[in-house]
Amino acid sequence: LLKRGEIEKRYKLREKAMREWQEALKEGDYAKAFSKAVMTGVLTSEMIDDAKTLLKLLGIPWVQAPAEAEAQAAYMAKRGDVWASSSRDYDSLLFGTPRLVRYLTITGREFLPSKGISRPLKPELIVLEEFLSEIGLTREQLIDLAILIGTDFNDGIKGIGPKTALSLIKKHGKIEDLPKEIREKIPSHYQEIRKIFLEPEVTDDYSVRYGSLMENELYEFLCVKKGFSKPRVKRVVQRLKSVQDQMQQPDLERWIKNDS
Repeated sequence: LLKRGEIEKRYKLREKAMREWQEALKEGDYAKAFSKAVMTGVLTSEMIDDAKTLLKLLGIPWVQAPAEAEAQAAYMAKRGDVWASSSRDYDSLLFGTPRLVRYLTITGREFLPSKGISRPLKPELIVLEEFLSEIGLTREQLIDLAILIGTDFNDGIKGIGPKTALSLIKKHGKIEDLPKEIREKIPSHYQEIRKIFLEPEVTDDYSVRYGSLMENELYEFLCVKKGFSKPRVKRVVQRLKSVQDQMQQPDLERWIKNDS
């Protein structure tokens, strides 16, 4: 419920982009139309189910988060089941991931719809313990700072940016000790927001173990049901097999060495 405002905001932005896309098409401005079209994408339950099916057939593990994806990823990283969580958002740090990898992409580039261009992206690693030490805050204080500047669950306080928020929290320690004129602007449900980050809803019902590639079922799903060309899928399958062989090789070499 707390995230409803953010969801509605995104919905309105998509509606606006849709109107601008239609107007650009009428005017013959196809470059602008394309930049707006990529902002109107909607993820359906069918797409999600197809993605799960595809991952299963590829032997790639997937996890269904009961609430926030960043919270589940952070939980898995804290347990040591994964090395880090990957997200563009800093929310992962608020949820307590020990390591956050940002801008992890296949192409190493990002498309900017509003400008119609792409730019290179370099992966960025943030270690939570080092980050907190550098800014001189605890994780709890970082959450209070985030509440001041805005999260997915609340709007930030007008006139307070990251630098001001950092200064306020370092000086006063926590939201409850901030000056009255600032406290009055903070949403009344701020303690609920804290709890979302400190005690998020997560699940232990997952596995990160890789399965076997179901090649025949994969061709059936992609080529017969979804209309992909078999040569194209076959090339991807060969690449995947090559990667799987490389992943297994170190273990094989270690076994041979120990056996001898």
